[in-house]
Amino acid sequence: MNNEYDGSRYQRRTKERKKNVILNSLIGIVLILIILVSYYIFSGNGDEENTQQQEIETEERGETEESPEEAEKESTVDETEPIVDAEEETMTEEVEQSPSNDEEEIVTEGGSDSNVIRTIVNPGWEPVGTVQTGVHVNQYDGIDWDEMVKAIHYATGLAENNMTIHFLGNNGPNKSVGTVYSKNKAEIYRVYIEWVDGRGWKPTKVEELAEIR
Repeated sequence: MNNEYDGSRYQRRTKERKKNVILNSLIGIVLILIILVSYYIFSGNGDEENTQQQEIETEERGETEESPEEAEKESTVDETEPIVDAEEETMTEEVEQSPSNDEEEIVTEGGSDSNVIRTIVNPGWEPVGTVQTGVHVNQYDGIDWDEMVKAIHYATGLAENNMTIHFLGNNGPNKSVGTVYSKNKAEIYRVYIEWVDGRGWKPTKVEELAEIR
């Protein structure tokens, strides 16, 4: 009787130990899985953050760093900017800084002959500039001619591609007079100009004409 009881109790203990072993094993497996999953999650996030940070740093370096080729191109552009001749720049500045033809104009009816409709004088007119040096003598060709035409264009307001020169000749020492008209002959002018040493030709009077003679 006692032997049967002891055997039965032994079997129960054995079964309980097996259950405990199995239960502990399952708990251990679950803990290991939890640890592995946690490690994977945290290590994965860390790698992703590091990757994003590296990409941001790479982009910033790309924006701030300039390649040697780009630097060379910029240097070439700076070195090849057009150089304006100092004398031509002076002529341009004098014309641009001068008052408009309409400023302070004095207009009178008639003029030096019956063909004159009205006479215009503008005290604001300035010399158009020059590249000539030394003693000036009227020359009706070359640079002197070009500068005379510039002064006439300046006084009349006619564009050079819309201006035909009918006559341009001497009107005394360092003085010239020219007759010009627009392509459609709607505007006809006689322009008086005089030479200013070191500054070029300056308009002094414009006569609006009735017809070309």
